[in-house]
Amino acid sequence: MTTRSCPCGLPRPYEACCGRHHTGAVPAPTAEALMRSRYTAFVRQDGGYLLRTWHPRTRPARIDFDPAMRWTGLEILGTTDGSAFHTAGTVTFRASYRGGALHERSRFERVDGAWTYVDGDFPD
Repeated sequence: MTTRSCPCGLPRPYEACCGRHHTGAVPAPTAEALMRSRYTAFVRQDGGYLLRTWHPRTRPARIDFDPAMRWTGLEILGTTDGSAFHTAGTVTFRASYRGGALHERSRFERVDGAWTYVDGDFPD
């Protein structure tokens, strides 16, 4: 079996990194960890995980993936709060894809103790 590094950019195998969040074995401990796991879920087209980790007040009914989209990398540009000691936080990131990049400042809040993605804006 070949162990691949996680798409989120951390130097760990997928199974020991975002994969454990995707399976539900370990919840994301910080807003940044949730951001990384959600990016990886987009790479893997794991709509179930994305919906489960979306805040109930902003969650869409479904996620439609573009089959031609190829994500190529994630860069965390900054974080505000979002640790084990906070109930909210932001993560600013750049997610590259073949042909461009998405720059977003995402907002996260805890719901029943678990980090969820609320929404984001585009600082550019």
